[in-house]
Amino acid sequence: MSESLTYSDAGVDIDKGNAFVSAVKKIARETNRSGVMGDIGGFGGLFSLNVTGTDTPVLVSATDGVGTKLKIAFMTGKHDTIGIDLVAMCVNDIAVQGARPLFFLDYISMGKLDIDVATDVIKGIGNGCRQAKCALIGGETAEMPGMYAENEYDLAGFSVGMVDNSKIVDGSDIGVGHQLIGIASTGLHSNGFSLVRKICFEKLQLDIGSYVPDLGTSIGEELLKPTRIYSEVVRSLLRDLPVHGLAHITGGGIAENIIRVIPQACHIEINPGSWDIPPVFTFLQSAGNITDMEMMRTFNNGIGMVLVIPERFVQEAIDRLTAMNEKVFLIGRVLEGDAAGERVTWKS
Repeated sequence: MSESLTYSDAGVDIDKGNAFVSAVKKIARETNRSGVMGDIGGFGGLFSLNVTGTDTPVLVSATDGVGTKLKIAFMTGKHDTIGIDLVAMCVNDIAVQGARPLFFLDYISMGKLDIDVATDVIKGIGNGCRQAKCALIGGETAEMPGMYAENEYDLAGFSVGMVDNSKIVDGSDIGVGHQLIGIASTGLHSNGFSLVRKICFEKLQLDIGSYVPDLGTSIGEELLKPTRIYSEVVRSLLRDLPVHGLAHITGGGIAENIIRVIPQACHIEINPGSWDIPPVFTFLQSAGNITDMEMMRTFNNGIGMVLVIPERFVQEAIDRLTAMNEKVFLIGRVLEGDAAGERVTWKS
């Protein structure tokens, strides 16, 4: 008689998956907020939408991953912060439209489920959700033999938020004279890592644990610094100040992300010497012989979020952000449309 095969023989361990769900439930409960219904483990996550005080509720959704920053987690064997990056990439995109994040779902896929690694990833997601004050209400864990290299996995996230239609931040009120306020990043965040890895591990031949004097830490620790979550800071400002535009600085860098919220009749002038650039960026630029413009279109260069505010409210916004322990800079302004059609100019 031929051998009786099981799903486990093919590399998928259902019992191990069920055990992992139990671990996730505890982490998810720590992110509970008003509106959460039920527990992790159902076919779908349930959330009761409370629209009290909202005239015309609009749902805002965002989905993202963390790109090849995952490779740094694989190299270091440290997986408990990459989930913060995942949450940040989604909830920051929701925040720039004026919405408050409500709930989050994750997707993690491995060739062979490693419960310890997967639990660390979910711990990071739970941490990020608590920072953003949104609930982890569900997700998917897939065991896919043959799809990934050993000890590697893929990660994606999805979040939904809500904003009153009259309070959507879409840039339509931006005009000449508005100022650009930059809020500092915590480092590279989650963009440009294909270039980072090429510089650090191909050109410089660094080991992941190599100490870099310019950075005051190992290259692995520097590269794994989590993405800053700005949603609560943005919400605080929106309650009292006319923030007419917001830009989450991700792929494309400072200029390309800000210009997405600027009306066509205007252009922006950015002063590249107006903010502090963290050492990791100067280190990478020097090591990779990268031009200033390439740096600006690849990395956040120390600015993770930009607010576009009428000039008369700028000082109040800076004072409030500073009181919230944010490092802020006045990095540019909005001008009339450029005669040559340029959307961005750089102040020399």
